[in-house]
Amino acid sequence: MRKKEMMAMLLAGGQGSRLGVLTKNKAKPAVSFGGKYRIIDFPMSNCINSGVDTVGVLTQYQPLQLNRHIGTGIPWDLDRRYGGVTILAPHVKEGEEGYWYSGTANAIYQNIHFIDTYNPTYVLIISGDHIYKMNYDAMLDFHKKNGSDATIAVLEVPLEEACRFGIMNADEDDRIYEFEEKPENPKSNLASMGIYIFTWEMLRNALLEAHERHHDTDFGKHVIPMYLEFNKNIYAYRFSGYWKDVGTIESYWKANMDLIQTIPEFNLYEDFAKIYTSSEHQPPQYTGPFADIKVSLVSEGCEVYGAVYNSILGPDVKVAAGTVVRDSIIMEGCVIGENCVIERAIIDENCEIGRDVHIGVGENIPNRLKPHIYDTGITVIGEGSVVPDGVVIGKNAVVHGITECGDYDNMRLESGETLEMTGEV
Repeated sequence: MRKKEMMAMLLAGGQGSRLGVLTKNKAKPAVSFGGKYRIIDFPMSNCINSGVDTVGVLTQYQPLQLNRHIGTGIPWDLDRRYGGVTILAPHVKEGEEGYWYSGTANAIYQNIHFIDTYNPTYVLIISGDHIYKMNYDAMLDFHKKNGSDATIAVLEVPLEEACRFGIMNADEDDRIYEFEEKPENPKSNLASMGIYIFTWEMLRNALLEAHERHHDTDFGKHVIPMYLEFNKNIYAYRFSGYWKDVGTIESYWKANMDLIQTIPEFNLYEDFAKIYTSSEHQPPQYTGPFADIKVSLVSEGCEVYGAVYNSILGPDVKVAAGTVVRDSIIMEGCVIGENCVIERAIIDENCEIGRDVHIGVGENIPNRLKPHIYDTGITVIGEGSVVPDGVVIGKNAVVHGITECGDYDNMRLESGETLEMTGEV
């Protein structure tokens, strides 16, 4: 049996429910980001940039768009005869009933046979829904140098925010002696990034034992405490670069806006550690004679005849004359009609916005149905929606579906209201 030194298992099955309507029809890792990319492009690119050429992608929730995007792995040079990328969905084994992945470690447990086919010395566990660049090979060197059984990537966060994270308490050599899940009174500020390197033989045995104890085995709740219980060598690998969990509407919007700063904290234009994606060839972008574009990312195939400020346009977006787009994210294939004003909005893929539409007006009133998701003044238009001419839509409002003038009260959807034509948002 050929042996891999290290392979990666990429957890990409999360629903991302805090992204609201953006993840209604697709998994969070498949959500567009930065115009031409999808969130999963970042960990996938990190793998190939780090020399990790065998990647299992574990999918579950709404995987169709994600599967199509990954395909055979060509954009990441992962279309290989031995190794490459493999999509791993929950499945039925002989003599057993099939069931969903019920925890991060359970997902790996269900794919032990897949990992065994490559007989790796080490396994890298990563999430498919974070924005960052990281050299996993440097983390592996750290793992080997310390004779570690498990290495956990950590980020130093402000101590007052540490209660929101899984916190690793470590000694002066960064050996972890305690793990606290969202502690009220944190003892350190070393927050787990959900990125792990395990020595496979030991992890394999731990997964089998943990499965006997819990049906929903999780790395943070079960596996890491088990390692600590048996005094295994666990080290914290400190990461100091840009890392964002884009798990909420506001964090997703802010992370996109980070890309358009004059000197961006997260740079997509570096010659090293490039981010790769699956994209069709598009015609060049076109700007009309009266177009005005400032501090924005405009992707291939766009046609801009109006004004775009501090915004991100995905591929093949059309902005008609007289329209102003400000502080907004407009995803692939959207058409914005004439004389519109779009402010602080996220418009998902393949939407049609009519003429004289104003999106993002009024008071910052939290969404009446889901105030925990839509409460930061960002208006969201779901994938494939149609908004007719002349409609005014407030802040924290949500529109999803093909709407007509009669669906609005006096051609308005007030701040904090929801208009959903196809079921639960």
